[in-house]
Amino acid sequence: MPVVRSSEAVTHEIHGARFVSYATPRTGSKELCAWRGEIPAGTKAPAHTVSREEIFHLLVGELILTLDGRAERITAGDTVIVNPGATLAVENPTDHTALSWVTTSIGLEAELADGTRIAPLWAN
Repeated sequence: MPVVRSSEAVTHEIHGARFVSYATPRTGSKELCAWRGEIPAGTKAPAHTVSREEIFHLLVGELILTLDGRAERITAGDTVIVNPGATLAVENPTDHTALSWVTTSIGLEAELADGTRIAPLWAN
């Protein structure tokens, strides 16, 4: 039974946020990956278009998520379903770190507005 201890999770940092990956092929997952996101106060991540569906659940805090140009304020307990091909931007306008949990399928890629493609290590 694959058990990923919190001390074994791998941390990545990009665009001012921290991603702590738990479920990946390296930890025994065959189809899904999952990570905790730590979005510091004042963070405004660049918009990116995702290649796979993401389930974004806010655990702690408050964020503004912009999905395909439509901004929505979400609070702890809210879940956002991000479909493949959607463009997502995340902003933390508060003075507290927000914590999220994201689940997606292995192989997620994101494309920034300038055409740069990112295959996040925490999603592969």
